[in-house]
Amino acid sequence: MAAGITIVGLGPGDPLLLTREAWQVLSEAGEVHLRTGDHPVVDHLPSGLAVQTFDSLYNELDDFDAVYSAIVAKLLDLADCPDGVVYAVPGDPSVGEATVKTLRQAAAEAGLSFRIIHGISFVEPCLALVGIDALDGLYIADALELAAGHHPPFSPDKPVLIGQMYSRFVAAEVKLTLMNQYPDDHPVKIIHMAGTPEEKVEAIPLHAVDRSTHIGSMTALYLPPLPVESAFESFQATVAHLRAPDGCPWDREQTHRTLRGHLMEETYEALQAIDAEDMLALREELGDLLLQIVLQAQIATEEGDFSMAEVIAGIQAKIIRRHPHVFGDVRVASVDHVLHNWEALKAAERQVEGVGKGILDGVPISLPALSQAAEIQERVVRVGFDWPDIDGVRAKIAEELVEVQQAADPKAQSSEMGDLLFAVVNYARWLGVDPEAALREANLRFRRRFGHLEASARAEDRDLAGMTLEEMDALWEEAKRRED
Repeated sequence: MAAGITIVGLGPGDPLLLTREAWQVLSEAGEVHLRTGDHPVVDHLPSGLAVQTFDSLYNELDDFDAVYSAIVAKLLDLADCPDGVVYAVPGDPSVGEATVKTLRQAAAEAGLSFRIIHGISFVEPCLALVGIDALDGLYIADALELAAGHHPPFSPDKPVLIGQMYSRFVAAEVKLTLMNQYPDDHPVKIIHMAGTPEEKVEAIPLHAVDRSTHIGSMTALYLPPLPVESAFESFQATVAHLRAPDGCPWDREQTHRTLRGHLMEETYEALQAIDAEDMLALREELGDLLLQIVLQAQIATEEGDFSMAEVIAGIQAKIIRRHPHVFGDVRVASVDHVLHNWEALKAAERQVEGVGKGILDGVPISLPALSQAAEIQERVVRVGFDWPDIDGVRAKIAEELVEVQQAADPKAQSSEMGDLLFAVVNYARWLGVDPEAALREANLRFRRRFGHLEASARAEDRDLAGMTLEEMDALWEEAKRRED
């Protein structure tokens, strides 16, 4: 055997599933290095073959990256010998073997020969056990990557096979990540020792995957699709179909501008559900709002302006760029520090975008007036433009109220009233109150109370227009008491 690296796949575990080519290479080799000796086929390797393992590294080093780096370094040293090195791994070298990818690149850089002897991976026997076809959209995931994540990176409309779930601790972390997308009771299957005579399948709910007592180095998890289409991509396909020649005539006629009112309406309906703390309504309204967003992106795609992928890529990059304390090495001590960094980053972005961009340029003028005032004040505060204490804020309101009273004509009254409202919004900010939400809630309270007043008048067979202010006020106070 010439200098270089030969990597052999040992198959899933049953000696009968070791390929003829793998057996031949191992039979001709004087020595083989195994990533791990914890594999059923190891006891059935050709006689006379000297076997070395890297198992000791798993106990000596702190993490898998360190282990894999040490394995690669050792193999590269051995590969430079006249006979090269034979390295054997469980399953197939091209499935779930981090060292193989690194070795391939290192061998190319060093001018060493590199050969892979394929084997049956854990995937094929797992598919047979759960009765599915890989071409039906199967996604293969690494349990270790899922355990370190926060949300599954795959579609819930497709079947998923998760390998390397080798411990109950990893299973618990995988479960938490999956439960950010899937219901707690979603039926899953834990597959143990696939491709060996000891293979076993457990059908359990997702929340119980880490309770299995059979989890070990050859455990995988099968995740069936959700029972109804739930993926973002599936929804995009539905919207694209609506806009297609065989779709809906109304949807095909819509433009960015014709949908503007719908976008605003759905936004307000979502806000109304939030104010009412009605989670079922909020779920529905967020869906309606999402429809408007996807429709806008689909129209842009058809017109060649931009795609949904570009929309998501843009906001993804912006969020990561503006959160260096989460995705980078910046350290922050408080929320105020976060906001200060945020404004500094946006200032840098404005400088790149062009001269003349100011702090307030990004505040949409189409925002409701109260929300626009609140956003303006939030932004200028981040650069230190603020009252030193709340007393100054209260004094400003009193000053603006006097100026409203002293205004000589309607134009001046309108101007001074605007200043007064702006000062009240600032007071709300100091109190930590969202002025837009506060006014919406006040409107709702008024509607409820006035509705009670009307109902009470009808019950007495009286007309509101014929009642005195004192009589209406009594009914109003009764409505307030009912709410207390």
